Amino acid sequence: MKCNQCQNEMIKDCNIKVEGDLAGIKISKKRKGLFNKVSAKTKAAVCSNCGYVAFYINEYKEFSE
Repeated sequence: MKCNQCQNEMIKDCNIKVEGDLAGIKISKKRKGLFNKVSAKTKAAVCSNCGYVAFYINEYKEFSE
């Protein structure tokens, strides 16, 4: 994953912790059908050159309709 700011290679698979909340950040979407909700735990990538942070999920294909 390349940094959007400086094009340096980013460090992936960093954990996210929201102060005061043990669950972190989750992305979810309601869909049609029996199993109508999909969710994924957010991860972060950090640029060691400029400090830019990008959030991403590995299960992005599950969000397509």
